[in-house]
Amino acid sequence: MKKYFGTDGIRGTVGEQPITPDFFLKLGWATGRVFADSGQGFVLVGKDTRISGYMFESALEAGLSAAGVNTRLLGPMPTPGIAYLTRTLRAQAGIVISASHNPYYDNGIKFFSTEGTKLADELEHQIEYFLDQSMTTVASDKLGKAKRLPDAAGRYIEFCKASISASIDFKGLRVVVDCANGSTYHIAPHVFSEVGAEVIKIASDPDGLNINEKCGATKPEHLQEAVIEFRADLGIALDGDGDRLIMVDHKGEVVDGDELIFIIAKARQASGDLQGPVVGTSMSNLGMEHALQKLNINLLRANVGDRYVMELMKQHKSVLGGEGSGHIICLDRTTTGDGIVAALQILAEIHATGKTLHELKSEMRKYPQILLNLKVSKKVNLKDNEAIQNAVKSVEKVLGVQGRVLLRASGTEPLIRVMVEGSDEAQVKKYAHSLIDDVKNAITA
Repeated sequence: MKKYFGTDGIRGTVGEQPITPDFFLKLGWATGRVFADSGQGFVLVGKDTRISGYMFESALEAGLSAAGVNTRLLGPMPTPGIAYLTRTLRAQAGIVISASHNPYYDNGIKFFSTEGTKLADELEHQIEYFLDQSMTTVASDKLGKAKRLPDAAGRYIEFCKASISASIDFKGLRVVVDCANGSTYHIAPHVFSEVGAEVIKIASDPDGLNINEKCGATKPEHLQEAVIEFRADLGIALDGDGDRLIMVDHKGEVVDGDELIFIIAKARQASGDLQGPVVGTSMSNLGMEHALQKLNINLLRANVGDRYVMELMKQHKSVLGGEGSGHIICLDRTTTGDGIVAALQILAEIHATGKTLHELKSEMRKYPQILLNLKVSKKVNLKDNEAIQNAVKSVEKVLGVQGRVLLRASGTEPLIRVMVEGSDEAQVKKYAHSLIDDVKNAITA
C-alpha cells in the first residue's frame, strides 16, 4: 500500500495536507534523492494555470536543488506535453503540478518516467520512503541548478501536428476550441490553426482562478452555445491539463469519449492500423461495445482510471483505449492520454470521409445509462450479500444482452454506485431506482 500516491499521483485541496508548500518541498527533495543516483541529468517541472502552481513550482525546485538535482522549468504546459518532453529531452523524470479537471482551489502532482509513461510503482515507493526520512542538503557545490525551457510550447505544438499526415489541410473547417482556461490556452489554438482550420477560441484567458470554471471537457454547455452561435463545424473541449477531450457536433450535440474512441477505432481499422482490442472501462457504454462488435473489434474492460486502461492496453498490445470522460490514449501516436492529439485523429477522419462529426458519431448508438449513488455509513460487501446479488441477477435477466448492471463501492467516498444501462430509457430508469431501493433494504436488514 502507498501512503501518499493514489492511482493518478497525489491530489487534494490547497492548504490541506498533503497539498501544502512544506510537503511539496519535501516531495521535491525525496524525488531528487531517488533520481540523484541515476547519473547527470535533470527533472522537468510543468504546471497548469491555477494560482497555487507558482507556489508549488518554487517549493519543488528548492527541494530538487537541495537533493543535488537540476531542474528545467516548463511553465504552463499540458500534462501530455510534459510526458512528450520528458521522453524526447531524455529527462530523468517529468513532474506535473495539476489537479486536472478539478477547480482552482485544488491541486496535485503526478510523475512521468524517462519513457514518458506513468512512474513505476517501485519508484513511487522509493519516493515515499524518502518522504518519511529527515531532509538534508547536499554540499553547496553539489546543489542543483534551475533553468527555464523557453521553446517548450513550440516543441509540443510541432509534435501534435505530426500526429496526422502533413498532407492534410483543414482549410474551410471552422472549429471552436475551449481551452478550459487551462494549460492548453497558448497551444491548442495554434495547433488547429496551423493545420488550416479557422479557430474561434473560448475559455483561453486564464487568471489563476478560472480554470475549469463553467468551461472545458467537464462543462461543455458554453461550447455547445458557441458552436451554434458561430455556425461552426464542430467544437473541441479540453480540460485544465489537456489530457481529456469532449467534442460538440455542428448541431450542438455533445460527443463523448466513448463515441470518439469508436470513430478512431473504425478509422484505424479502415487504414489497417488497428492492433489488438480496444480497451475501455467498466463504465464504457454498451452501445460502443455493440458497435465495435459489428466491426469485429473486441472491447476489453479495465477498472475505471487511465492507469488501469494503460495496463490492459500494454498487456494485450492494444493501440487504442480510453474512457467516456474523454481520456483517450492513442499509443500509436503518443505515450499517454492526449486531448489535442485525439482531436486531430477525429479531424483527420472527417477529412478522409467527407462526413460531419454528427454523421460519424451516429454510426454508434449510445445506450441510455443511469448512474445513481447511495450514501452508506459503513463498508458493504456487495459480492457476499445474497439479497443484493439476487436483485442484480433479476434485473440482468430482464435486460438480457441489451442491457447491463454494475454495482461498485466508491474508492474515495462512502457511496455505493448503481449503474443500469439498456436500450430502453424508461426501463433503465425504473430498474436503477428499484435496485437502489433493494440495496438500501438489504443493507438495513
